[in-house]
Amino acid sequence: MSPAPNERDLIRAAMDRILGGTPERCNGALTIVALALEAGVPRNALTQRHTDLKKEFYDKVRARGDTPDSEQRLRKQVRRLKELRAADAVEIADRKADVEALVGALHQATTENQLLRQQLTDRTAVLRPLPSQRQPEVSHPESRRPDTKFER
Repeated sequence: MSPAPNERDLIRAAMDRILGGTPERCNGALTIVALALEAGVPRNALTQRHTDLKKEFYDKVRARGDTPDSEQRLRKQVRRLKELRAADAVEIADRKADVEALVGALHQATTENQLLRQQLTDRTAVLRPLPSQRQPEVSHPESRRPDTKFER
C-alpha cells in the first residue's frame, strides 16, 4: 500500500488539532497512535516513513511544557517498578536474616545431638529425660507372653 500524496499535510493538520485541543477523530492523547488516528493514516506512517514528523510532534508537546502520554505511562511504570524492587529488597533481607537464624538453630541442635550421642555411648554418663517428655513404658522381653498361635 503506497502512502497518500498528501499524507504529510494530513499529519500536520492532525498535529495542530490535537495540540490545539480540538481533535475530531481521537481522544486527544499526546501519542503517536492518537496522531495517526486523527490524521487517518496508519501508525507506521509516523514510525517508519515520517519519523521527522513524529519527532516534531513530540518536540511541540515538550515545548508546551506537557509530557507525552506514552512518557507519562512509562514514568509511572518505572516508579511502580522501583517501589516493587525496594519492597523485594526488604523481603530478601528478611529472608537472609531468617536463613541465618535457622542455620544457627540447626547448628545448635546438631551440636546438642552429637553431645547426647556421645553421652549415650559413654557408659558412665547419666541421662535424665526432660520433665516435659512422657516416659515410654519399658517392656522387657521376658515379660511378654508367647503368642501360641504363631509358634511352631
